Amino acid sequence: MRNRHRSSRYGRYSGGPDPLAPPVDLAEALDAVAEDVMSGYSPEQAMREFLRRGGRNQRGLDDLARKVQQRRRDLLSKHRLDGTIQEVKELLEKALREERNQFLRDARMDPMDRQFREMQLDSLPSSPAAAVTELADYDWQSDTARQHYEQIKDLLGREMLDQRFAGMKQALENATDEDRQAVAEMLGDLNDLLDKHARGEDTPEDFDEFMAKHGDQFPENPQNVDELIDALAQRSAAAQRMMRSMTQEQRDELMSLSAQALGSPELMSQLDRLDASLQALRPGEDWTGSEQFDGDQGLGLGDGTGVLQDLADLDSLAEQLSQSYSGSTLSDLDIEALTRQLGDDAAVSARTLAELEKAMQDSGYLRRGTDGDLKLSPRAMRKLGQSLLRDAAGRISGRQGRRDTRLAGAAGEQTGSSRAWAFGDVEPWDVTRTVTNAIGRTAAAGKDPMKGLRIDVQDIEVRETEARTQAAVVLLVDTSFSMALNGRWVPMKRTALALHHLLSTRFRGDRLELITFGRYAQRMDIGELTALPAWHEQGTNLHHGLLLAGRFFRQHPNMQPVLLVVTDGEPTAHLMTHGEAWFSYPPDRETLLNTVSELDKVTRQGAEVTFFRLGDDPGLVRFVQAMATRAGGRMVAPDPEDLGAAVVGEFLRNRYADPVWDVDWD
Repeated sequence: MRNRHRSSRYGRYSGGPDPLAPPVDLAEALDAVAEDVMSGYSPEQAMREFLRRGGRNQRGLDDLARKVQQRRRDLLSKHRLDGTIQEVKELLEKALREERNQFLRDARMDPMDRQFREMQLDSLPSSPAAAVTELADYDWQSDTARQHYEQIKDLLGREMLDQRFAGMKQALENATDEDRQAVAEMLGDLNDLLDKHARGEDTPEDFDEFMAKHGDQFPENPQNVDELIDALAQRSAAAQRMMRSMTQEQRDELMSLSAQALGSPELMSQLDRLDASLQALRPGEDWTGSEQFDGDQGLGLGDGTGVLQDLADLDSLAEQLSQSYSGSTLSDLDIEALTRQLGDDAAVSARTLAELEKAMQDSGYLRRGTDGDLKLSPRAMRKLGQSLLRDAAGRISGRQGRRDTRLAGAAGEQTGSSRAWAFGDVEPWDVTRTVTNAIGRTAAAGKDPMKGLRIDVQDIEVRETEARTQAAVVLLVDTSFSMALNGRWVPMKRTALALHHLLSTRFRGDRLELITFGRYAQRMDIGELTALPAWHEQGTNLHHGLLLAGRFFRQHPNMQPVLLVVTDGEPTAHLMTHGEAWFSYPPDRETLLNTVSELDKVTRQGAEVTFFRLGDDPGLVRFVQAMATRAGGRMVAPDPEDLGAAVVGEFLRNRYADPVWDVDWD
């Protein structure tokens, strides 16, 4: 049997997203989205903003949009639309020059005839179109001059066709009469097909028959009559916009010259019929627009139409990249058009952004709420909390000069040490230490451990555990408008997320209550706090916050109460007996007395209290220091960016008598 060899060809991958490309960085996207959410954006707005900005190594939509606008400006500033008229002028000048040279060379020409012909040529109108028309019946003496004049008709015909069918100008260069007849036949068949389609009488077989006969003249390779109409209508509309972009004088010249196209009025009739059909079939195309060209590179009719199509592509891409219309997604991006206009690198960036958008939704980080709006999912909150906790750990370790190690989280967990077993111990054995003790004891007795090993009670060691009390933790955070005004809003939320993640993953036996206090105080879950917008609310009602904290501690009487208070202002509001908030600035005596009274109640419950002061206002410094001293607690004054590390560190200090702890932050 003859061996068969299969050949392979290799080239640039063009089948969609690169299968060898690294996965999109969801962690960076999630961090950016969460940061904007905490700043007050909705998750949907935050996701849009990230896609607009892009990432560390990823161009965003704004960058692509800038490139689109730059490409548009370049096209308009580089070109002008009189290229065909200039070519006609050049050919006409060549024809007239050759004809006059022929007068000088031909000594046998009748002097009266020569003089008459020279007068005819000298009296031609300055308008190229009018001159070409007047010369239609002129009896050329120079064959070369006649050829140049005939080239004008050929050029105009090819340009007129190139306006509607890309590539016709080149395809029909040096065309024979048979080639021209094939084009005329194609136009007739095309118009007949479009007329049938407009009446709803065409069939797929009609399209197939047309493409079998004329398909080589359609490089777009349409697969059905609608795709054919789309391609033709886009180019025809661009041709109309090009004409409208010309000056009135240029338009008049071309309209006059068009009658000379290929020397066939029938051609122009067929093209006019085609334009009318396409406009009726695709009225949504831009048939009436125009552009302002101010460059110095002349464009012919076909090339100019191509540039107008490019401009339409760029306008469409600008709208797609803006993502400003209802229901917009990056899957709307026309990647092929982007590749044509900006190149492969831009297409790769756009594909990556689209994958990122889809991956964020498919990953479960964003989900639709009952109101239909996107929200950060619990999974996203856990991921964020983990990242923020790790960041806090790094800051703590840097401050303490220690490496990250492992912290035994809940009650009764191992410390890493071992001790001799005692009657009643239920901790697991430390097998390694137990066997090592048995080997040492056997060898000390003069026996060979290799011949047998017997474990005695005195050899046994157990893994030491440390009894932990469970804690009821309240994080009181100031949500007065000054927190947002002074750049403390996002650090406050990041702190809450980090502490929430620490307790929910490492101290599952503990309970955490998040309480915000502005004009009023209220309990919030972590999702509500993360999405909480900053609003202009007067009042710092620490009294109400402490009241809710005391209520939470009373609900968990067997847990160690831990109170962490984050604030940037003195109390300026308190809750009155009928439930309304009383506001006063500067703080009045009654507000201070109510706040101190509520702090005393919390302190009597045995709470470990730490105040985190954000700001250096003298009144704030005096108040917070006095409150911390009264509660037997501590005052910490961190920078806003260090707030998370400070709160987590103080929580751990309050949970452990020994402040040297080892933490598995992952």
